[in-house]
Amino acid sequence: MTAPSSDRGAARGAALVFDYQKLVDAAVWIFVASGAIALIEPSPYDFASLVAIPLWFLGGFALHRSFMLFAAMMILYTIVGFLALIPYWHVADSAMYQYQSAYLTLTALFFAAFIGDRTLERAEVVLSGFAAGALVAASAGIIGYFDIGGTGATFATWGRAAGTFKDPNVLGSFLILAVLYLAQKLMFGLARRAVATTVTLCVVIAGIFLSFSRGSWGATIFSVSFMAISAYATSDDRRLKRRIATAALTAVVIGALVVLALLSTESTRALFLQRATVTQDYDEGATGRFGNQARSIPMLLERFWGFGPLRFRTVFDLEPHNSYIGAFANDGWLGGFLFVLLVGTTVFVGVRLMFAPSPFRRHAQVFVPTLIAFFLQAFQIDIDHWRHVLMMLGVVWGLEAGRQKWEARRELTSRDGSNLSAEALKSPMQIRS
Repeated sequence: MTAPSSDRGAARGAALVFDYQKLVDAAVWIFVASGAIALIEPSPYDFASLVAIPLWFLGGFALHRSFMLFAAMMILYTIVGFLALIPYWHVADSAMYQYQSAYLTLTALFFAAFIGDRTLERAEVVLSGFAAGALVAASAGIIGYFDIGGTGATFATWGRAAGTFKDPNVLGSFLILAVLYLAQKLMFGLARRAVATTVTLCVVIAGIFLSFSRGSWGATIFSVSFMAISAYATSDDRRLKRRIATAALTAVVIGALVVLALLSTESTRALFLQRATVTQDYDEGATGRFGNQARSIPMLLERFWGFGPLRFRTVFDLEPHNSYIGAFANDGWLGGFLFVLLVGTTVFVGVRLMFAPSPFRRHAQVFVPTLIAFFLQAFQIDIDHWRHVLMMLGVVWGLEAGRQKWEARRELTSRDGSNLSAEALKSPMQIRS
């Protein structure tokens, strides 16, 4: 029996239809995954942003009022940085540093707006893309550490795994979010392929360990513990609580086995003993990391505009290795206080997301502990230009926008006693391109 011509025409028309948002999600997935490659500048992440952000913009978007608070802090902080740059505009390094800061601010705002709509679906896009990138970076780090195929010169630095990053410390910190995401999937039984997820988790843990980054080790322990505790505390199901406790114990065992296996080689064991100390030689003394930080504080108290963007190194011959001191040094008092305000506000919003009932709590329990761990790491390393930190910062505020919209829908539905139309529940501030 032959279908009518009108039906055949409709079928042909339907075959030409595609979901634009899936194209946007795919572009963002590639954008996030490419953040794992930072050996070259500009990185693939930067090129991918030139595709993903315009695609998202052209598809239309909505902005929740909570976005405006985040945007105000980020934009004001960036403007203050440019004001501090004025005396050093002719200095190429300082100017480039501030231009990069503006670009990273744009990416943070993008992720906040992107996650603010279709929050659950898009949070998974970001996490799955990040996990894929982390697997590549960790694998490269392991291969480089053991100098397989002569890759040590490319993927290892100072005898430590650096993978697709220039600095082992950045590799170790980058991988933490993937550890939480993979561990949570196993913890809640959400992994479609439990064995593959477990193997990936082992590879990522090995990458963190072989980076021999003390800050990354501590941040991993802190963030995984915080994630497990929050998941356990917010669960009302006894069986789920037992599963969480069992999975957490299993994760500890897996991590311990991975570490013990790596420590079986003498060179790894020797480097571990060298790195597993509170301080290193370069930390100590008046001209060491901590000495420079202490000497800079009285000087910064006398300089309202600080030293200027990326000028700390011209005074002390080293970077500040402390993002809080760095904020005051780069951007002056205004920039320093804005940075502290941004961190404090984000921690408050993030912890509330982790514990307040909402559909976004599970994702918050992955992003927020990792971000707070970075805020703690910021006391001993410079995180202000880490692409993944700015990404997570934006995602947390996007989750907050999703939570507030969900709360508004719930309150309106409860008050009216009926389901409201999607049009009636839209965010009060919207931008449509």
